[in-house]
Amino acid sequence: MDENQPVVRQLGLYDAYRVLFSLISLITGLILAVGGARLMMLGGSYYYFLAGLAYITLAVMFVLKHRAALLFSVAILVATILWACYDTPEFGYWALLPRLVIPAILFTLSLWAAATLTFVPPKVRRMNVLGGAGIAGCLVLTFIEAFFPHGQISHPEIVEKDPLRAGTEAVVPDDWEYFARDQQGTRYVPYSQITPENVGRLKVAWTYRTGRRVTGSGTGVDEDTPQQIGNVIYSCTPENLVTALDADTGKPLWKFDPQAHSDEHVTCRGVGYYDADRDRTLTAEEKSSDPSDPCRQSILVSTIDARFIALDSHTGKLCPKFGDNGVVDLKPRMGPVENSKRYHPTSVPVLMGHVAVIGGWVRDIVHGEPSGVVRAYDVRTGALVWAWDVGDPDNVNAADPNRTYTLETPNVWTIPTYDPALNLVYLPTGNGPPDYWGGDRDAVKEKFGAAIVAVDAATGKTKWIFQTVHHDVWDYDLPSQPVLYNVANAKGESIPALIQTTKTGNIFVIDRRTGQPVTDVREQVVATEPAAQGEHLSPKQPISVGMPQIGAEPLTESSMWGISTFDQLYCRIMFKTSVYKGPFTPPGEKPYIEYPSLLGGMNWGGISVDRTRNLMFVNDMRVPLRMTMVNRNNVGKYKISMDEVPGFMGTVRPQVAGPYEGVKIDILQSPLAVPCNTPPFGTMSAIDLKTKKLVWQVPLGTVKDTGPMGMKTHMSVPIGLPTLGGPTATASGLVFFAGTQDYYLRALNSITGEEVWKARLPVGAPAAPLVFRSPKTGREYVVISAGGMSHSPDVGDYIIAYALPEDAVAK
Repeated sequence: MDENQPVVRQLGLYDAYRVLFSLISLITGLILAVGGARLMMLGGSYYYFLAGLAYITLAVMFVLKHRAALLFSVAILVATILWACYDTPEFGYWALLPRLVIPAILFTLSLWAAATLTFVPPKVRRMNVLGGAGIAGCLVLTFIEAFFPHGQISHPEIVEKDPLRAGTEAVVPDDWEYFARDQQGTRYVPYSQITPENVGRLKVAWTYRTGRRVTGSGTGVDEDTPQQIGNVIYSCTPENLVTALDADTGKPLWKFDPQAHSDEHVTCRGVGYYDADRDRTLTAEEKSSDPSDPCRQSILVSTIDARFIALDSHTGKLCPKFGDNGVVDLKPRMGPVENSKRYHPTSVPVLMGHVAVIGGWVRDIVHGEPSGVVRAYDVRTGALVWAWDVGDPDNVNAADPNRTYTLETPNVWTIPTYDPALNLVYLPTGNGPPDYWGGDRDAVKEKFGAAIVAVDAATGKTKWIFQTVHHDVWDYDLPSQPVLYNVANAKGESIPALIQTTKTGNIFVIDRRTGQPVTDVREQVVATEPAAQGEHLSPKQPISVGMPQIGAEPLTESSMWGISTFDQLYCRIMFKTSVYKGPFTPPGEKPYIEYPSLLGGMNWGGISVDRTRNLMFVNDMRVPLRMTMVNRNNVGKYKISMDEVPGFMGTVRPQVAGPYEGVKIDILQSPLAVPCNTPPFGTMSAIDLKTKKLVWQVPLGTVKDTGPMGMKTHMSVPIGLPTLGGPTATASGLVFFAGTQDYYLRALNSITGEEVWKARLPVGAPAAPLVFRSPKTGREYVVISAGGMSHSPDVGDYIIAYALPEDAVAK
């Protein structure tokens, strides 16, 4: 037997490993060199091209067993580290990860490859092996570090040492009577049974299955915040199935199914509640009718097939005196609604005494879409009280059943807010369709689009207008309910204010009496070129500089991200091949980047205000879009689709306006279907309303139920993902939230943002939590309607209530 055979075998294995490493280095180098050359020619970073050449050279050096191969590998790593530190806009874990992990892995492999070189002394070989093992261990620690939050912002010094400050509006109801609990929209709960110290003991108290449809087209998204009146909870499903539940047991008391169906924007965010006995707008004579009459307390629901329905809150039966036996048809006079496909309400009726205000979602594809009119109805009879039609400002035609409301006007698809002291209702508007080209918009659209409009609650007459976007061609509809809260101005005077969050990441604070800003708003110069054909953009846009901007930091090539060096390079190329002029980048026929995008920033979930601590909580999403206006000559190249995110990827959404037939909308993302901007992609923020400064910001959500290519990772990596729904704050110092991409209901410490509790849900829940105290048992409950995140394959029909154990309540 040849005594050298084991050595030969060993050398053969070493050679094979060295060749394998050389092949890996060569492939890496070729990818980086080719992609880097393109990026370099686009005016981007030289690093990728030079690194590609370096890795190709390194591969050749190892094949040739060059004595300087390892030294050259060290040089590549050192140069990469120096470049990464220089190139990173915000030095942090997620920013450095794609820049350094792949080079570190290649360096580790090169150490082991160098140990196979026969001219390397045995002692050096051992050092190489141990060094490679050490770096591999560091890479494992780097992976473990991904399971801890990164990118938090914390300024605890902003909050006074005694955080319990007197709130400015301390009167709160015992019932969750409105969409955001109180009439002002603060979503604040004045109870302290569940605290940061005992929240960890919350357990499921009951679960109710609504029976909503969970398969087939038009199933919609469960965005419902249940409402609690006394010991009864009222919920609605996306197709407007209304159920009354016993608040302590979750047992159904009654159900009403309106058999409502639609193909688009299928959702129900809540119901309205009316109590004639509590109505201060009624005279004593009006209240003195027979108390046995049905519907003295009624549930009001607007449906996705454009009906307005009133139900007796005790029995669930239709109110016979309301409209046509309990139903008002909202479609007449609205224009071409296509049996509600192009128009229907999507939000909760807002009560103003015995009058309810209803807006509606309008499809935004062509000229001549249905009207964006907002209407007010008497909830006792269903009679029309007034119609806010911006094409008929004096409401001359409101009572004429033969007159159609002005078509394609700015609509109000989110929730208005009513101020009884001023008798004003505040309407957050969208745009008059079409959305992305406004070359022929009339004066009405220009004046009322993307604006907060104060309307006289008795007459429907416009009192003042504050526009948040001029000539909006980015679909920056105002998405959330305005919140009424007293805020100090620059002189320290307490002003009755209105707080409006936006898709642009701006938070506007307006004097709700006059429409004038309370905090500083500046008209900022923005890009107007290159513009689409026939377009005329506004040279300035209002920016709320007196309040923190959330998720609105401009993008750069360096802020492009990826899980690895390769997809980061791809994202940089995508960025450099797109038009990006910062916020309000002009739409055009060349791919352009919209960020913040039409998804937000902030969306419909709105905010919560801790009245005790004067803290405002707001969640957001950060997903840039890459869009292209498609003219008539090119539209045939694409599939036309009415799908929403992410279904519209690679297709054209119809937008027939001027020379254009549609807009191609894609998420700016890598081939791994991960957004190209640096994480977090969604956060929760706390803002001190006294100092107007950011107190804390934390990434919200993990990749447990999603991940690259949409595949679930089952790993709780808190990268921070896009959020929907809204937060709920309590007097005890907690913020409850469920609208993350992973399936959890969470509680955060309101002063620090620290996660102090979470409960696993069967599916996602893009709805705001209901927190209430049972008048029967005194127990405090946290309730969430969990029906599945938007476009998630996991759909359910759960309403889940959590409470402390009874022994904890007794203590």
